[in-house]
Amino acid sequence: MANRKLPQDERQSTQNHLLLCEHPPVYTIGKSGDLKNLLLSQDELKRLGAEFFKINRGGDITFHGPGQLVGYPILDLDHFFSDIHRYLFLLEEVFIRVLHDYSLQGDRSKGETGVWLDVGKPSARKICALGIRASRWVTMHGWAFNVNTNLDWFSKIVPCGIADKDVTSLQKELGHPLPMAEVQEKVLYHFQDLFAVEFTS
Repeated sequence: MANRKLPQDERQSTQNHLLLCEHPPVYTIGKSGDLKNLLLSQDELKRLGAEFFKINRGGDITFHGPGQLVGYPILDLDHFFSDIHRYLFLLEEVFIRVLHDYSLQGDRSKGETGVWLDVGKPSARKICALGIRASRWVTMHGWAFNVNTNLDWFSKIVPCGIADKDVTSLQKELGHPLPMAEVQEKVLYHFQDLFAVEFTS
């Protein structure tokens, strides 16, 4: 749970939350996504032990599963800033800073939401996907950060509808698995700093 620190006379009753989890294998596609980017039939999904859902976030198809840190910020942006582009920018910045902690150069790719490595090169690859929605400035959905994710799952889709770029993970980039608790701690640290919040539990 994250509550923004405000002077007493500005405090609001709304609470802000950040939910972190690892999902069982599941593919989700946003409201503007193309079903052709799912390269599996329903029978194949069942054999793999994966599920598929159409959801109301932005973006195309992505994967959630074990070894991936998925985050769902539920923030009332009226108490922060009414700017969805700034919100996305700050979410990306969280993971750019986390990657820097591991001596990796994360960056933004123009026109492609998320956090990438080797932007502008043939080796460009995504390490963190973002897909959000806001209703009355309350945010929904969030991010999927590949930590120790089995990247074979991404071969069953056209990730985020982008056919000419790869997907990577911290484990692949560093050559060894990472303790999820360690990565989560870094994410929380940078989230608190960038959004000027204090986690209460």
